[in-house]
Amino acid sequence: MDLAKPRIDVGLFTTKLEPMLDFWQNEIGLPFDHMLPLGGGVRQHRHDLLGSVLKINHSRHELPISPPSGYRELLIAREGLLGPKRLADPDGNQVTLIPPGMYGIERIGIRLGVRDVNAHRRFYAVSLGLPDVPEQGGDSFLCGDSVILFEKTEDVVPDPLMEGQGWRYITIQIRNVDEEHAAILARGGREGRAPQTLGKVARISFIRDPDGNWIEMSQRASLVGALD
Repeated sequence: MDLAKPRIDVGLFTTKLEPMLDFWQNEIGLPFDHMLPLGGGVRQHRHDLLGSVLKINHSRHELPISPPSGYRELLIAREGLLGPKRLADPDGNQVTLIPPGMYGIERIGIRLGVRDVNAHRRFYAVSLGLPDVPEQGGDSFLCGDSVILFEKTEDVVPDPLMEGQGWRYITIQIRNVDEEHAAILARGGREGRAPQTLGKVARISFIRDPDGNWIEMSQRASLVGALD
């Protein structure tokens, strides 16, 4: 893929805005960037995450009751640690601070639980065309300097809802959504949502992995210029 930014962004949904902002800003120490209205009673509170963006999507309305997605844990490299420090935010989302270099992570990683490890290897290597992390044995892949890790998990429920509570999607910033979206489908990827333009902000689409987890492909004007 022709990346416009060498790392992924991570999105979650919540109805508990104040406790979530307190945890992520004060306990984890992420700087708030800005708020982006998404419509339908949802506002996205964007935070800098070592050059990635943590998207806290706050819904004024109750979220659908839905099993968790395959995205199970956010890993953040933090200087000065001798080992992992496991935490959970007010919604129970797992976040682990780790020494830089652990699992090949120098900035952030996202860990998934999956039904079929081989299917996900083919998806990341072939459909998305991402390189693996050599020392991790083929079960983790690099998207820029972000690491996507996965392991077989028994409680995976396929095709999770996008708007449910918790970790729900990752975003890959690219230079041309239409070209990349079509190429991923041609290489066996599965469409989540066709490309669409969001005003003058971005042109986006969604791909779904073998378990139906959501991956946003984003051509953001602030990174690439004109959306044409």
